[in-house]
Amino acid sequence: MSSVSRRGLLAGVTAAAGGFAATDLRSPARAAGAAGAQDRVPGAVIGPDDPRYAALTTGNNQRFVARPDYVKLARSTDDVAAALQEAVDAGKRVSVRSGGHCFSDFACNPEIEVIIDLSEMAAVDYDPEVRAFTIEPGARLEAAYESLYKGWGVTLPAGICYSVGIGGHIAGGGYGLLSRDHGLTVDHLYMVEVVTVDADRRVRVVRASREPDDPNRELWWGHTGGGGGNFGIVTRYWFRSPGATGTAPMDQLISPPAEVLISALQFPWDQLDEATFSRLLKNFGAWHQTNSAPDSPFTKLSSLFNVNHRAAGALGMFTQVDATAPDADALLHAYIEAIIDGTDLRPEPAETPIGELGSLPGFLVPRRLPWMQATKLVGSNNPTITDPTSRAAHKSGYQRRNFSDVQLGALYRAMTREDFHNPDTMLVVFSFGGQVNAARSDDTANAQRDSIFKMCFQTFWADPADDDYYMSWVRELYSDFYSETGGVPVPNGDMDGCYINYPDNDVADPAWNKSGLPWSYLYYKDNYPRLQQVKEHWDPNNIFRHALSIELP
Repeated sequence: MSSVSRRGLLAGVTAAAGGFAATDLRSPARAAGAAGAQDRVPGAVIGPDDPRYAALTTGNNQRFVARPDYVKLARSTDDVAAALQEAVDAGKRVSVRSGGHCFSDFACNPEIEVIIDLSEMAAVDYDPEVRAFTIEPGARLEAAYESLYKGWGVTLPAGICYSVGIGGHIAGGGYGLLSRDHGLTVDHLYMVEVVTVDADRRVRVVRASREPDDPNRELWWGHTGGGGGNFGIVTRYWFRSPGATGTAPMDQLISPPAEVLISALQFPWDQLDEATFSRLLKNFGAWHQTNSAPDSPFTKLSSLFNVNHRAAGALGMFTQVDATAPDADALLHAYIEAIIDGTDLRPEPAETPIGELGSLPGFLVPRRLPWMQATKLVGSNNPTITDPTSRAAHKSGYQRRNFSDVQLGALYRAMTREDFHNPDTMLVVFSFGGQVNAARSDDTANAQRDSIFKMCFQTFWADPADDDYYMSWVRELYSDFYSETGGVPVPNGDMDGCYINYPDNDVADPAWNKSGLPWSYLYYKDNYPRLQQVKEHWDPNNIFRHALSIELP
């Protein structure tokens, strides 16, 4: 691999906290901790004859495979910059990945000629000069949680799945069980370091912060929900919660509850008819419609309702409450009673998987666990979505109001089809709102700021010969569910579009999106033109592109 002069790769570093100016990558003015990262030995270049090649040219979803000329395992910002400059100079199509969990073909598809893999860039540290925590993009969620919590007693309101890479999770506006109480991950994002390509096809390393006077601030904003693979390659994130004061590290980011109250239960399908099924889900929707304001006392509670196909045997519900809240037990009891209100159902132990989570039979009677232990329990107990041999289809939707009768009718029909027998099929309905809704829609690139719950329609299978069968099933469900708005969740009084971290190429296909609205509006709404301006400024040659990438104006 040809070398690139480090002196030629200038970093536009503009963070008010550190007072950084544009500087050479090796300058002592760079943030604390950066020098050690840049002194790492460059990562390997993996070609088709290398036994590691097959494992590095596909991600978590085996539907998507690339056949690049090589995979570059980057180990530092300098390493990324050199690899990117070489690929750009050679005119090669580049993709980037951190954890490999992308639900679509953004990182792995037949057009890709070079994959820049960031999985070896996984450091978590504290930068006293910027007064913020740094996380490299290859860090997996569980490792990041452990490092932040064991080292400083802090965390991020990020996702459940332990093996998701920070790189794409943050850029798409990641969320998790603490988001109702603390907002999205990007609400705590202070600064990003991004390897970009300018109009002259020269690679530059730029830092962009949320400081109002930062001339690169729009690049920071683009990474607060604008999705990965659009503007450049993120090589480091800095996190500091808004309003943080002082200099002590533990005061710069949110602290999780010392203890959480965990509940896991199921509702067997043999006790459900269509009326009871609909009542359960209407109850879930009604509760969230009532209790998702930023000042609701129920922001301490977050729940996953997993509408499993009948082949799984039961519907499942997992709930976590901040056990340090003085009324935690009462909040959980009131929630469960509201979900079963008006039915003859009584919850049973979760003996069968709760959607993508495994079984949790010991939590019918709620249990208190240390937060880190509970996070590991849920994070590692998801054998379906983390199966590295599976194929899958995923679709998303935000709801602003309760389910409609049309939606629940479509869902019941799909989940009780007699000719469908795959238990690894579900609609995951995830609590949303609370502090997520405290921000305005344009404060971050993530525009969905008044929703009450979020959904992921998904099914998993193993045999490529079954692709058409399973894709037809999930497409039919999604089209029926949103039949009143052209087969997609058009933002209106009831719905609020799609989530870019659950990307679905079908929404860009008029055969499936008959709403007349472009895919970009479903994901970004009125923020899209601003994202296009960020794209034009930082990636004018459209080097970073994929099936649903931000388009140049």
